[in-house]
Amino acid sequence: MENMPFVYGLLAMLAIALLHAAYTDIVRREIEDWLNAAIALGAPLFWWACGLSLWPDVAMQLALGAGVFIFFALMFALGAMGGGDVKLLGAIALWFPWGVMAKVAIAMSLIGAVLTVIILIEHKMHRKLGQPEVPYGVAIAIAALWPVGERFFNHFA
Repeated sequence: MENMPFVYGLLAMLAIALLHAAYTDIVRREIEDWLNAAIALGAPLFWWACGLSLWPDVAMQLALGAGVFIFFALMFALGAMGGGDVKLLGAIALWFPWGVMAKVAIAMSLIGAVLTVIILIEHKMHRKLGQPEVPYGVAIAIAALWPVGERFFNHFA
């Protein structure tokens, strides 16, 4: 495919954006709207570079992104997630097919569980008051970096 340098460039930009999301979630417990918008707006360029057809490929990506966003918006309504996490997941879902996104969700859950245990232990050890805040954007970013990096590191398998 002649667009591969462009595809790799877009994936590199996605990786940088995911690392920035994780960093800001650690430092400020916030994932900026502009970053989520940039990730979402980069997806159509990725679709074009990969040669996705409008029907059914792009339609399926849009449906997946909307479905993921709606599901996690319900989690936000229940107080289980932050709004930035929801928007980040919806934006990420625009980049990956449903099978990859399912693996991202499983990895995110496992990484999030480990992260939660670490935060709880740290919270107890330092005898901090109040409820601990888990920067779940870190788990989301790490889980999403896996399929991004796979194109670079596992292309011989």
